[in-house]
Amino acid sequence: MAAAAVVAPGREAPARTASQPSGCGKHNSPERKVYMDYNATTPLEPEVIQAVTEAMWEAWGNPSSPYPAGRKAKDTIKAARDSLAKMIGGKPQDIIFTSGGTESNNLVIQSVVKHFHVNQTSKGDTGVHHSPVEGAKPHLITSSVEHDSIRLPLEHLAEEQAAEVTFVPVSKASGRAEVDDILAAVRPTTRLVSIMLANNETGVIMPVPEISQRIKALNQERAAAGLPPILVHTDAAQALGKRRVDVEDLGVDFLTIVGHKFYGPRIGALYVRGLGGCTLLYPMLFGGGQEQNFRPGTENTPMIAGLGKAAELVTQNWEAYEAHMRDIRDYLEQRLEAEFGQKRIHLNSQFPGTERLPNTCNFSIRGPRLQGRMVLAQCQVLMASVGAACHSDHGDQPSPVLLNSGVPFDVARNALRLSVGRSTTRAEVDLVVQDLKQAVAQLEDQA
Repeated sequence: MAAAAVVAPGREAPARTASQPSGCGKHNSPERKVYMDYNATTPLEPEVIQAVTEAMWEAWGNPSSPYPAGRKAKDTIKAARDSLAKMIGGKPQDIIFTSGGTESNNLVIQSVVKHFHVNQTSKGDTGVHHSPVEGAKPHLITSSVEHDSIRLPLEHLAEEQAAEVTFVPVSKASGRAEVDDILAAVRPTTRLVSIMLANNETGVIMPVPEISQRIKALNQERAAAGLPPILVHTDAAQALGKRRVDVEDLGVDFLTIVGHKFYGPRIGALYVRGLGGCTLLYPMLFGGGQEQNFRPGTENTPMIAGLGKAAELVTQNWEAYEAHMRDIRDYLEQRLEAEFGQKRIHLNSQFPGTERLPNTCNFSIRGPRLQGRMVLAQCQVLMASVGAACHSDHGDQPSPVLLNSGVPFDVARNALRLSVGRSTTRAEVDLVVQDLKQAVAQLEDQA
C-alpha cells in the first residue's frame, strides 16, 4: 500500500480512496482501514500543516539575513523554540533544532565521549575533570531495551574501543530499568546514563526522575572524591504528547524531542540544560554557526514552524489527549479479552505496579500458527506492526525488547503492537477486534 494512501482516522484529505483509513461514521466496507501504529509515526495536525505552509509562503528568507523575509524566518524560529521550551518546562536558549531523534541521541553520546577525551588529553588543566585512571575510556550506561539510535552508536563506540558501555537489563517483574541496577553499574569513569522515558514497544515508563535524583546525590560524593559528574539523558520521543513531560521534574541534563511522534513534522530538537555552560555539547557538524554553533546549517524554517505548532498543541491539550487515548486503549484491551478469552490473550505491556503510556497495547494471541506477522497479513482492516518500525525487517524473530522484558519466546513471537491516537474511536476498536478475530479463524482453518 502506498504511503500516500494513508490518512489518519478522523482527518479529511482530498480524494479519499477506499484503501484509506476513514474516520468515525464512515462506511464499514471490507476496504476500510483503521490505523493503529501511532508509536511508529503520527499524521500532521491540520494546524501544523497550516503553520508549515504559511512559513513556506511568508518566512522563506534566510534566517541569518537582515531583510524582512529573513527577519520573518528568524522570528518564526524563535517562536517555535519558545513553544518547545514551554512544552517541556525548559528555557528557550537550552533548545537546539536537529534533523530528528537519531541525530539528537547521537549528538549527546558523541559529546560526552568527546568531552571525556578532551579533558583526558588536555595539558595544564588544574580542574578535577580528568580521567581517574590513565588511559581509561569513558563509561556509559543504558538499558537493554533502548531505541536503535541509542543502542547502535554505543555498540559502535565499544567496538571501536572508544568507550565502555553497560547495558543494564530491565526487570522481568516491572519491565523497567531499575534505579538500583543502574547505580550498581556506575564506575569512576562513568560519564552518561541514558534511559528512555517510555519504551516504544511496551509503553513502560522508566523511573527517570528517581534515576536523576540518585545520580545527583552520587555526583556530590564524586565531586568530593575529585571525580567529574555523571550526566543524565532521556529519549522522550514516545512520551511527548501522551503524558506530562517536564525537564525540571525529570531532572535530566539532556532530553530528545521527536516531532513526528506528536503530530509534527519529521524533525527534532535537543534540550541541553545550561547549554554551553554547565552542560557541554560538542558539534558533530561545522559550518555557518547556526544554533549557537552546535548544529550549523541554514535552518529548515517551515518544518521548525510546524514543530513549534505541534508543541503548542501539546501544551494546550495534553491532558485531554492522554485521557482519550487511555480510554480507547483500555477499551481495546477489554474487547480483546472478551473476544479471545483472558487465558488466550497475553498483554505483554502490562506489568503489575508499572506505569505505561496511555495509548500502547502490546499483546499476543496464543496459538502455534498465530505469529504476529501472519496475523497482520490476514487482516483486512487493521494497519499496525509487530513491534518497532525500525525492526520491520527482522522476519519472524521475536522482539528483543519483549524477550528482554521477560515475555516467553513463543508468546513474544505472536506479539502485535497496537498504538492508538488522538482521533481513534471505540467504533474503530470494534472493527479492529472483529478483523483480528477473522484473521485468527482463517489461520486456524488452514492448520
